[in-house]
Amino acid sequence: MAQQRDALTQLVQQHVGTNTGAGKMTVVAFASKAIDPASGYRPSTGLIGKILQGASYRITPQLVGAIAAGLGLPREIVAAAAHFQLIGYEQGELDGGAPAQLLQRLGAEPGDAERALAEKWQSETGW
Repeated sequence: MAQQRDALTQLVQQHVGTNTGAGKMTVVAFASKAIDPASGYRPSTGLIGKILQGASYRITPQLVGAIAAGLGLPREIVAAAAHFQLIGYEQGELDGGAPAQLLQRLGAEPGDAERALAEKWQSETGW
């Protein structure tokens, strides 16, 4: 059975928000950087707000590119988070490549919030 998490939503929530302590950037700062380099697409502040609230939103390749640019993360990591959210991963898929890098990143940067999320996922799933 594939394991799923709201990984893309949680990745954005960990880096962006109104509480800008602990390394978070404001919505305005994120929106100014969140531009997909391939298409020029920019998510609206309304869409960013939906993501931060954990509401439903449509994940597209352009949104993935924009989030990667906004967060300053490799596109592969953000795409792995989107895949995790939409489709999920089998346990063996989480052992290498971008999914493993995503889990490592969640465990290492920018700090305690991501480490806590990775530990929560590990306690729930055993990986």
